[in-house]
Amino acid sequence: MPRARLCDLPTPVREVPALGAWVKDDSHSAPLWGGNKPRKLEWILADAEQRGKRSILTFGGLGTNHGLATALYARERGMACVLALVDQPRDAHVEAQLERIGASGARVYITRSVPRTAFAFPWIYLRTGRPYVLPTGGSSPVGALGFVEAAFELADQVDAGELPAPAAIVMALGSGGTAAGLAAGLPLAGLANTRVVAVLVNDKIKLTHATITKLARRSQKLIGQDGAPLAPLEVVTGFMGAGYGHATPEAGAAIEEAAAAGLELDPVYTGKAMAALRAGSAGDGPVLFWNTQSAQE
Repeated sequence: MPRARLCDLPTPVREVPALGAWVKDDSHSAPLWGGNKPRKLEWILADAEQRGKRSILTFGGLGTNHGLATALYARERGMACVLALVDQPRDAHVEAQLERIGASGARVYITRSVPRTAFAFPWIYLRTGRPYVLPTGGSSPVGALGFVEAAFELADQVDAGELPAPAAIVMALGSGGTAAGLAAGLPLAGLANTRVVAVLVNDKIKLTHATITKLARRSQKLIGQDGAPLAPLEVVTGFMGAGYGHATPEAGAAIEEAAAAGLELDPVYTGKAMAALRAGSAGDGPVLFWNTQSAQE
């Protein structure tokens, strides 16, 4: 399948004894905007271009990292970006994101809620010239291929002796593409016994073991691996707090602890995932924390 080269790979791994984990640090994965989004966009933008699309419509919260990354990398490749955004608690980070989105050149529709977005979608789609439609977080079967590929990258680092084979990989579960891609890719890369531990941080969309498994299966099919085994998958709940975008004391404590160890996390996604890791959700064995935050935040 076609792929647009956006990322600086491989991203580094290191042991952080103070956190009781190894860290796969995607924060500097790409120059314009890092984190997990550019891995997905390498495949998404290439697919859009192959289909002859010159604009992309996608969705997120007011402070969407995915929407901003899509706008930045689409603009770099000469494509327009349209964003439909739903409400989330507004803090300094969200306000800064809105400024970045405004400067990105994206065309923005504030739709307030998921039901209102669904209602407005046909009108937005037609008004903006039938763009390439991308789900929240870039978590389409094509987008998840970014983390199928990332599983092979990790396996190469294990083979090179940079870290032991993880018993579990912990990451935030915001839209499902990262977890689905790893679930599909790890067995193909020779890490079939590594568990994918996805910490739920988003209640705006349905995210369950079944939905992630379905997405992983659809990604497998794209690369001719339909029916291949998936890695063990666990969806961890209880760390989201009052809802998507709401801070929690546990995440705040995890962010402070990580900062003391030289790792910058955020309160919406990675802080909650680290809180789950520190609470023992990953179980025994070497644990790898996949840092999906962008250093540019």
